[in-house]
Parts: sequence; structure tokens; C-alpha cells
Amino acid sequence: MAASVYTTIPISSSEMISRSFHNLSVFLSVRRRPWSEFIATDVFDKPESFDTALVRIKKNSEYFRLNYGLLVLACALASLITTPVSLLLVAGILGLWLLLYVFREDPVFMFGDQPVNDRLVLMGLVIISLLTIVFTEVFRTSMFGLGIGIIISAIHGAFRNPDGLFLNEDEAASTGFIGRGGPKFPSPSS
Repeated sequence: MAASVYTTIPISSSEMISRSFHNLSVFLSVRRRPWSEFIATDVFDKPESFDTALVRIKKNSEYFRLNYGLLVLACALASLITTPVSLLLVAGILGLWLLLYVFREDPVFMFGDQPVNDRLVLMGLVIISLLTIVFTEVFRTSMFGLGIGIIISAIHGAFRNPDGLFLNEDEAASTGFIGRGGPKFPSPSS
């Protein structure tokens, strides 16, 4: 694993939060497909067979990966509405993960100028997450919401005709549709 690269000047907590939100918005804007394309009604039809439905689910899940992830997350969070304290705890923990681990560019400092090791930050986040899951109804409730989100995503993927969806070359290579460097064509001399 490569060592983390940080800026050389410590930054304030508010600047760290600002940068984290900026990184999150850039990530979402680059990876997420337009919702209008996701819910376009003119591309839904009944699959011809179960195998066709499975192929559609695979293609749609590769193309709309982040959209499905956001849909499943929204269903899990919506299931927590029945327990508002759990919803607030999960939102807080998700925020901590995003700010302190996922989209952080600079080290975390404690007591002013003491940097905190990345492994210690990760261990702290895991412990806080596990304690929240164990001592609240978050696990049972969110599993129900996750299941609903996965079912909705599978139904969408099976009935949305993927014809006309195009991945760029980098996306196609990363999902295994083509090898690195593009498709291989036979040479004219063979």
C-alpha cells in the first residue's frame, strides 16, 4: 500500500471539511449518470427471458453503478426514519467516514499540532461504527432498507433496456468489457 501524500502546511478543521465536501461533489458529478437517463420511461420493456434479465442487470449495474449505490443508500436511510435517533447516528457516522477517511487530503491533527496516524483514524471509525450498530437497532432496520433498495435496483436493471448505453474506453476496460489498450483486431496479414 502506498504511503499517503499530504500537503506540507497543516490546515484548519473548517478547511478540511470544505475540501472534503468539494472532493465528494466532484466524485459524485464525475461518476454519477444523469437521473433523467436513469429514469427515462421510453427505455423500459419486459425482458425476453430470465437470462436476458440477468444480462440487463449486469450491464445496467456497470453503467449506473453509483446511481444504484445512491438508491440503495437512500432506501437504507429511509428505513431508519422509524428510529430518528438511529438515523442521526448513521448520518453522523457516515459524515465522519467521508470527512476523516474517504475524501480527506490532509492529516488529522489532535491537540493542535500532533498528526494522527491513518491506521488510528481507521480503527477509531471502525470501532465507533461497530458500537453504533451493536447498541442501536441500526443493523436490523438498515438491512431491511438495503434489501428493499437492492430489489428495486434489480427490478430497474432487469426492465431497463441497456441498448444505447455507452461506456468510454477507460470505463469499459475497468469493468472488463475490453482489455487495456482497446479491442484487439486481427491484423490484415493473417
